[in-house]
Amino acid sequence: MRDEWAARVHAEYQSCALTQHLTLWLIQMGASPDLVRDGLRIAEDELTHAELSHATLAAAGGALTAPIPRDQLGLRRTPGAPLEADVLRVGVRAFCLGETVAVPLFTALRRDCTAPTAREALDRVLRDEVRHRDFGWTLLDWLLDTAPDPDAVVAAVQASLPDMFAELRGLYAGPGADATPISAAERAWGLMDAAAYADVLATTYERQYVPWFAERGVDARAAWGG
Repeated sequence: MRDEWAARVHAEYQSCALTQHLTLWLIQMGASPDLVRDGLRIAEDELTHAELSHATLAAAGGALTAPIPRDQLGLRRTPGAPLEADVLRVGVRAFCLGETVAVPLFTALRRDCTAPTAREALDRVLRDEVRHRDFGWTLLDWLLDTAPDPDAVVAAVQASLPDMFAELRGLYAGPGADATPISAAERAWGLMDAAAYADVLATTYERQYVPWFAERGVDARAAWGG
């Protein structure tokens, strides 16, 4: 349980850094001020999530044992690629995929959570994740609307989705997922087992990924593989 909350501290802090860096790229592109402001607000949210996760870790009797490596706290440009391509890549992976599945994921984690500090953290995270998810799809729409060749954007997303989906399955539903049963006490601290993670991903794929990508001309079924 303490390991899980320590991992969440790291993940939320990394999300703060990623979003701040992505927002810098949006500023450099001259993106819509609304998108820039949303990105800055999300970075602030993620920092708060890291603080709440750290408070939960402390309440569970744990502590962070090592800093996050600095090379994991920034985004890398793709050599020779335009900035728009990297914004598209990060936006789709982190927000259209990651933040979209985060909404039902944190809903499930929160369902049996009763430990006060953990519940406070999950309440705040879940409230914010809906807005974070919407940012990703709004960003994708903006990139499509402003691209000289929207079909090229669709093609880039279609080409990148198989690897992104494979990564998601590895995280949430892969053969290396921990099959250890989760106790009632661990569920009370906001944990759930690997099978539940896999179910959340499968449901998100059918209910969100497939129709929402289809609205933008991308065939998520062709990209899913498995």
